[in-house]
Amino acid sequence: MSIHGGTQERLGFDELYENTGVLGLSFSQKVKSLSGKKVIIDVFMAPPLKAEANFFVLTKAPMALCPFCSSDTDWSMDILVIYLKKRQIFVQHNAIIQVKGILEYGSWTDNKSGFVSLLRLRDAIFETK
Repeated sequence: MSIHGGTQERLGFDELYENTGVLGLSFSQKVKSLSGKKVIIDVFMAPPLKAEANFFVLTKAPMALCPFCSSDTDWSMDILVIYLKKRQIFVQHNAIIQVKGILEYGSWTDNKSGFVSLLRLRDAIFETK
């Protein structure tokens, strides 16, 4: 499986947020402009909550434990939730993967898992680099 092909823009963890001064951090203009569009990002997979899940979390650096968040107020800037188009075999947490999916931002709760996210890729696929 190759995730290349079609039109997508590269996105990096350092491009997800911007400092707005007194108000703190907010989503970057790049995230806002790419919302609803296909993007591609090279990152690490955090250990999944359970083996049969159709979603996982991307992290800026390798993590040994899952960074599950209970609400959007606990949201970490170092994670990005991935909802897979179809189930794939998860990889080791220290392997760099390339993920392609549709970028979305704003608070959203997954009905199946109860997982709350502020930033996510939907209909995603990944491959190891």
